[in-house]
Parts: sequence; structure tokens; C-alpha cells
Amino acid sequence: MASGLTFRNTAGPDAHQAVAFRSDSDLSIIEDCEFLGNQDTLYVHSLRQFYKKCRIQGNVDFIFGNSASVFQDCEILVAPRQLKPEKGENNAVTAHGRTDPAQSTGLVFQNCLINGTDEYMRYYYSKPKVHKNFLGRPWKEFSRTVFINGVMEALINPNGWLPWKGDFALKTLFYGEFGNTGPGSILSNRVPWST
Repeated sequence: MASGLTFRNTAGPDAHQAVAFRSDSDLSIIEDCEFLGNQDTLYVHSLRQFYKKCRIQGNVDFIFGNSASVFQDCEILVAPRQLKPEKGENNAVTAHGRTDPAQSTGLVFQNCLINGTDEYMRYYYSKPKVHKNFLGRPWKEFSRTVFINGVMEALINPNGWLPWKGDFALKTLFYGEFGNTGPGSILSNRVPWST
């Protein structure tokens, strides 16, 4: 268990992969904690994990791994990605890494807010067409991610989800959305391979 802690990777946006917290702990409970970084902030590597009322901040694939993880009442924030963030970027909030269809792993986000930091949103609103943010992309073939009853702010791209490369895993993944609200939750323009 962990409560009331901040886990921060201070490597900066030009360091690429820089994990702030990695968990392989089964039945772990993390409550009221902050995870701050850029790319790959929170590595939910394996087993069963529960995150409650946490603040998770990053940009590229910043919640990733192959665990069975539930995030409840969390604040998920996109942060500026590059040294020159005004030029734009593509960010994916999640990258689930399920490798076998028999695994019972996946990422579930319930009652979570998906937004950007104040600094990021200034860049986003100044040029929304060059700042593209997605709910997730398939790191491995059987990726599973679901968003339920959350709030998705305007920075979420209408497509919702981003391919990893070409058509990799698009026929074997499962991405779900149910009961979400906010300008980024509109399902009418979602990619056809999400559910």
C-alpha cells in the first residue's frame, strides 16, 4: 500500500523513456498519490493493482504495462512533451501490453478526469490542430483498455485511439468507452477498430 506520496522522474521531456514508478506488486493499493513525469511515467508492469484518487501526469504512453489495473477517481493529465512544445505532438495516455489472449490483464479507468496541465492547455488552445492526444495505443497484440463514467476534456482527439504502427494489433485489441462525458468523449468520429 502507498498513500500521500509523490513519485517524480525529473529527467525532463528530452530524456524519452523515464519511468517515475514501476509496480510488480500483486494486490497493491495506491491512494492519494502523485506520479509525475513525461514519457512512460507509470509502469503498471504486472499482476493486480488499484489506484484511487491519484494524479498521473505525463505525455507519451504515460500509463503502460501488462497488469490488471483499476484507476478510480483519478486525475490523468497530459504535460508538455518537448523542449519546444509549441510545435505540436501526438500523445497517447495509455499503452497496454497484453501479449497472450488468455491473460486476464487490462487497464480500467472509472470516474477519472482526462485533461491537460494548465501549461499544456495553453499550448493546446493556441494551436489545437497540432496538439493531438489519444486515449491509448496497442503496445502489444492483445491490448485491453476501458474508460467508464469519466470526463474527457477537449484535448482528446475525435478519433480517440492511435495505432502503434500500421495495422499492428488492430484486430486483436479491445478498447471500450462507456458513460463518459465532456467534449472529448463524443464517439461519432472514433476509429472503427475501437468498440
